[in-house]
Amino acid sequence: MALDRRQRREKRWKGTSRLDEGDRPSRSVVVALLLGCATLITLDHQGGDDSLVEPARRVVGEAFGPVEEVTAAAVRPFSSVPSYLRSKGSLADDNEALERENAALRAEVRTSDYDRNRLREYDELTRTAARLDHTLLPARVIGHGSAQSFSQTITIDAGTDAGVHTDMAVVNSDGLVGRVVRATRTTATVVLILDPASVVGGRLGHSMEVGFLRGRGNLSGTGRLDLALVDGTVIANEGDTVVTWGSEDGAPYVAGIPIGRVAAIFSSPRETSRRAVIEPFVDFTSLDLVGVVVPAGTEADRGLIRAEGEDR
Repeated sequence: MALDRRQRREKRWKGTSRLDEGDRPSRSVVVALLLGCATLITLDHQGGDDSLVEPARRVVGEAFGPVEEVTAAAVRPFSSVPSYLRSKGSLADDNEALERENAALRAEVRTSDYDRNRLREYDELTRTAARLDHTLLPARVIGHGSAQSFSQTITIDAGTDAGVHTDMAVVNSDGLVGRVVRATRTTATVVLILDPASVVGGRLGHSMEVGFLRGRGNLSGTGRLDLALVDGTVIANEGDTVVTWGSEDGAPYVAGIPIGRVAAIFSSPRETSRRAVIEPFVDFTSLDLVGVVVPAGTEADRGLIRAEGEDR
């Protein structure tokens, strides 16, 4: 039995070997195919457009060309999807960046005049400190209205933390604005010289005669003050400038602050003195940056504009 099994297994192995040998092409066939390929390549290369292979190549191209075009057209939309998504994302990012840049440029254009005016006001306030020979604390006007017994006041964004106290003069680059009547830690109330309850000592620049100025309470472009000279026999001249004559220890007003110019002179037989109408230098309807006259060496929460024209 064992011998029979061994014989059958040997026969199966021999049969498989014969099948393998039968499936393999002979060496002569392989050599013939290689020689044929080499011959066709040589003929095609030497023949150029007149090659013997050219008609066959043309037939194959005409047969499979349309199939290749249809296949490429069908596949092209799918193969371009990744590139489309990348391009779309990049374009969206570029568009968003351009929109942000345009918005910033539009905002800069809209505020350029405002920023330029504020810079000009600060430069002019620096020159005012040098001209008055006093230290100024810069402040912004943040409110307009009435306070206490006064009808014409403004609120500024500087208070006791900045060294501001009552009876301090407030100016801008054009001249005298008013005086501080109330101060909190962060803000202060300033009564304007146009207020009817405000009284300012003034001096004529031409004759050096002194008098007292009172406001009429009108803030418009026709807002005026009345100047009553101490010496009733003195006649002011139209166009004369009026400045503060100053107070003791400089409170509330230091000397030499411009107030306005004489616009008209009025008198009557029953009046013992002549009254001069003063047109103020300050435009009270467009107040923004002002300076509080403070003593030198004041401790403040912001930079001071010194008479030397430097910030501290």
